[in-house]
Amino acid sequence: MRPKQWVTCLVAIALGATPAVAASQPSGSTACAARSPAAAEAVKRRAVVALYYDLKLALTQGRVLEWRGDARARVAMANATHVAVNASHGFALDTNNRALRWAEGSDKVDVVLDDVAFLAAGDTGLLAIRCDGSLWQRSVRGRDWQRIDDAAIHAWVGDGADYYVDAKGRLYVSGKAHRGQYGNGLFEESSGWVAVADDAVAVYAHTGHALFLRRDGAVLGTGGNRFGPLGRHGIGDKATRWGVIFQGATGLGTGSSHSMAIGADGGLWSWGAADGLQPTRVLPDVVAATGGSGETLAITKDGGIWSWRVGQPPVRATAP
Repeated sequence: MRPKQWVTCLVAIALGATPAVAASQPSGSTACAARSPAAAEAVKRRAVVALYYDLKLALTQGRVLEWRGDARARVAMANATHVAVNASHGFALDTNNRALRWAEGSDKVDVVLDDVAFLAAGDTGLLAIRCDGSLWQRSVRGRDWQRIDDAAIHAWVGDGADYYVDAKGRLYVSGKAHRGQYGNGLFEESSGWVAVADDAVAVYAHTGHALFLRRDGAVLGTGGNRFGPLGRHGIGDKATRWGVIFQGATGLGTGSSHSMAIGADGGLWSWGAADGLQPTRVLPDVVAATGGSGETLAITKDGGIWSWRVGQPPVRATAP
């Protein structure tokens, strides 16, 4: 497999910001974090890489790089502090904490919301945690924002089911439930938000499945598991309740058919698809990683960027 030809950027992603990333946030982010304890937690988990199957964004030195598949990246915008993506649009927060949106390949950037600490994008729309800690939602076809909660620390828009963690660590779900996405044993979709777990610090979701990171470092998952993104938990079809998949994680992420976690020693562990059902240590000294459609991206402590297909050995990317 040939190395990607675009990467020289520093990456920290769905696994949540590391102390080094948090310390490098510009003054606008610092001011936002100072507004409320919930916003401070949300700012720590701002992402600098985002994937929606094979549409990717990477944030380096304030510039957002955009590319699809193996194509060469373009600079989509500058002065950014966070990225998110859905099937056709890129999103970013700028240094003034404004949420911005642009169509793939376009130079026209629109402001969608002000005063934002964290933004999640996906199939159903957007979830935004503002600098006062409040959580807001906008549907994929709507223009109005609806207030959901007074204080949230993390949120994620999955492929049909959406999730957020409130300031007390309670995990809430809304949307499709047919694959067990709620983790409460039911398959009926709720018209509102349902509390389904406690002691959460972050949540990530993809194609019919979800994972959350518990305060004690356990990774729990529920939902569709035909290809193993939940390991052995519900393998063959789906898991209908939250189950522990991995212990001792400091961060996590998931792709369409595989998942990953960073262990306490900095090692990256991966499971699902061609990586198999048992979590396997695939790369040492990892700061952050995320999954796409059968692909993993990671950064190591020395600043190296690694990109590889699931089941293949990690490949260090080269400069253009």
